[in-house]
Amino acid sequence: MSNQAQDLKAQAGEAVGQAQVKKDQMMNNASSAGQNAMDKASQTAQSGQESMQQTKDQASGFLQQTGMQVKNMAQGAAEAVKSTLGMNTDNNPSNTNNPRNPSNKI
Repeated sequence: MSNQAQDLKAQAGEAVGQAQVKKDQMMNNASSAGQNAMDKASQTAQSGQESMQQTKDQASGFLQQTGMQVKNMAQGAAEAVKSTLGMNTDNNPSNTNNPRNPSNKI
């Protein structure tokens, strides 16, 4: 083989080696980018789940508080109606101001 043929063969081998190195670098970069994207997606999903749970807990507390307020208002209204009709069941034996109270004997 001539020197020129050997030089071309060496250059071709060097080019193949450089191409292999570039290919490996690109594959590593792509793999790293894919892993970073997966990590970011996982973090975003976790953050979304935590936010959703917090919102759910807040809504539950709000609904419970509202329910208690409605219950107390209803009890107060029922007591007011009973008192007005003279049917108050408290330890107050009679309502002397209400003529409809059956325990008032006039």
